[in-house]
Amino acid sequence: MHSFFTRINNVSALLSSCTMALLAAITIASLLQEAIFPPQINGQISMKPVKVFNAKTPRQRRKQEMGFLNFNMTADLTPLFTWNTKQLFLSLEAEYENAQGVNNSIVLWDRIVRRPEDARVNVVGAKNKYAFKEIGGKGFSKGAAGTASYALKYNLMPYVGMLRYGEAARLSDVSFDVREEL
Repeated sequence: MHSFFTRINNVSALLSSCTMALLAAITIASLLQEAIFPPQINGQISMKPVKVFNAKTPRQRRKQEMGFLNFNMTADLTPLFTWNTKQLFLSLEAEYENAQGVNNSIVLWDRIVRRPEDARVNVVGAKNKYAFKEIGGKGFSKGAAGTASYALKYNLMPYVGMLRYGEAARLSDVSFDVREEL
């Protein structure tokens, strides 16, 4: 006959195989649900030109151009909440081209949405949460385009399955309003 440990090993192997099969079925069901019924997301961003000042931060010795923006944003993200949604990570990203012709993308604001009740985002008169500065030190005023595009992006984190990324709203060609001193 088989020993006690052999029987425990067989039972645990069966349970882990059944658990993996169940997780695979949930993942496939989640992907099929998104493929058959894609979520319709409505979002809108509005803002004035970005104010750029020469400022000195406490951690840096030299002055550097820093951008400050005020924005309004609305988005209805409730279609993203399904039975497999754990949370959403929202971020407002600025995309621009610097003086060397390199495309940059900077996160300016973010929020974590954990409940479907909080999925209707309505932000009025908000300011950037994180510093908006050109890392290369050349500044925004010397950029190739002199404008930036802004996008409200989301990262959907499911209970089981793959992470999904998307874009809820986009605003293009917002100019930089360069000023002398802060």
